[in-house]
Amino acid sequence: MNRSHSPNRNIQRSDFPGNPARRLANRRTDVASGFGDFAPDFPMLNKKTETIPGIGAGGEAMLTGKKGLVVGVANDRSIGYGCARHFRAAGAELAMTYLNSRTGKFVLPLASALECQIARSCDVAVPGQLESVFEEIARKWGRLDFALHSIGYARADDLHGRVIDCSAEGFAHAMLVSVHSFLRLAKLAEPLMTSGGCLLALTYYGGQKAVQQYGVMGPVKGALETAVAYMALELGGKGIRVNAISPGPVATRSASGISHFDQLLDHSAKRAPEHRQISLDDVGALAAFLVSDAASAMTGNISYVDGGYHVMG
Repeated sequence: MNRSHSPNRNIQRSDFPGNPARRLANRRTDVASGFGDFAPDFPMLNKKTETIPGIGAGGEAMLTGKKGLVVGVANDRSIGYGCARHFRAAGAELAMTYLNSRTGKFVLPLASALECQIARSCDVAVPGQLESVFEEIARKWGRLDFALHSIGYARADDLHGRVIDCSAEGFAHAMLVSVHSFLRLAKLAEPLMTSGGCLLALTYYGGQKAVQQYGVMGPVKGALETAVAYMALELGGKGIRVNAISPGPVATRSASGISHFDQLLDHSAKRAPEHRQISLDDVGALAAFLVSDAASAMTGNISYVDGGYHVMG
């Protein structure tokens, strides 16, 4: 949420014992991919040959020869990193961005483990930084096959308050970082996707239905999902697919800024037909499939990975 998770200050979850919402009251708060993505006991990829759970020998070649960009990795518990692990395990060559030097301390070792050919900071709210990333991709690769936008942000005051109390500036900034940056990413990626490609964004159920405590990020995610549909329409003729993944709530660093998040996490797991929480591997496996040729007829979709929670009345 990360702007990286967009602008995620990216402090480790272990830095926030007790109630993380209280500790974050005066800090910059991010919301990525809805709520975030902490998976208990999620393994670090510390060996080049390590296999991702759920991807067998055949799946490991699914993205061989493809080059992809992951924008907004915050740390080893972020959805962006979970997806990146699956992309790499399936054979893709990766470029990765993180918010700033503070975030880089956590992300650069991860990028090294994934053998990322490009790893650099990128604050999408700073003019020119996203453009600079694509300039490097054009120089080094000359093309791009897929990109994951793992960014979402709302200022703490706007996130914790009522939607109707959100300032005009705060609302505009949340839209700039969480939605318009995806449009910019698509525009920059378009000339590099000469043989088609796939653009992915991360959303959340709160963009479809009102969810307590999700606040202004609900309308923002709703706008993102509508943008996905229009982008799919406009880019489909060039073979560029646009989709969004909507994970169930997962307790990430970014999610710790949501009031009463633990209650929401428990409620979702109890109410979902599968009665379980969602892991990074659940999201990463779906992301790897969506950017592969196996999903070549899928565009404009919001794909839920929430244990079935979204079907409950």
